[in-house]
Amino acid sequence: MGERQYHLQVEAGDIGGYVLLPGDPGRCEVIASRLDGARRIAAHREFTTYTGSLDGVDVSVTSTGIGGPSTAIAVEELVRAGARTLVRVGSCGALDPSLRFGDVVVVQAAARGDGTPDHYAPAGFPAVADLDVVLALRETARVAGHPCRVGVVLSNDAFYAEMEPESFPEEGLIRARWDAWARAGCIAAEMESATLLTVAAVRRVRAGAVLAVIDSASEGVAGLPDARRLPVDAAIDIAVGGVRRLIALEAAAGRDKGATGAADR
Repeated sequence: MGERQYHLQVEAGDIGGYVLLPGDPGRCEVIASRLDGARRIAAHREFTTYTGSLDGVDVSVTSTGIGGPSTAIAVEELVRAGARTLVRVGSCGALDPSLRFGDVVVVQAAARGDGTPDHYAPAGFPAVADLDVVLALRETARVAGHPCRVGVVLSNDAFYAEMEPESFPEEGLIRARWDAWARAGCIAAEMESATLLTVAAVRRVRAGAVLAVIDSASEGVAGLPDARRLPVDAAIDIAVGGVRRLIALEAAAGRDKGATGAADR
């Protein structure tokens, strides 16, 4: 504690207690523009960090890069630097055909189809989002009128196994596995949430995720979308609004505790 973190190049005092986590370093500045007085703290490898404030409370934005290993590093070092609430702001591909391009998914839990969480907890340990974070994100979406689904997503390690299973030696196994996850109830697939939620649970901090649907089979989207025109604005708005809601709830709880204490005395 108090030392500069090796990968993120941040230290205690640089980071707010709330941190928004995009995967893409290039998205950090966009998200940070929603904060008051945001400034870039560090940029090292895939990790870029900004810190500003919302309603007078320090809030940071740190990119995780792609996949579980780099996400775990980001979470570990952010927690060591003082982060206590982590919200992923990412994208996903739809497994549920009712989800459409541009819809938003609030993650209730993530199926551990990736490998990094296995180093933190036994296979049966669930990757579950913090309830307060889920409710704050859902309520923010509802008030803003954004289409939003709360559900279970699949976190996976191999991006192109989903996109091009026919090019893999175990094509049949890959297709059967994806079908099984979808039939079990996973509504979307991505690459970081299971790691985030598992590491957060082990490190005793709270976490959640909000994802933009950028690939919808129901609309016949083929191949990869234009990376310059991803429909992520709603997810960003919900993430920032959700953090603002959590800050307000904590402030109200603090006032309630103070009032109770005064009355008791």
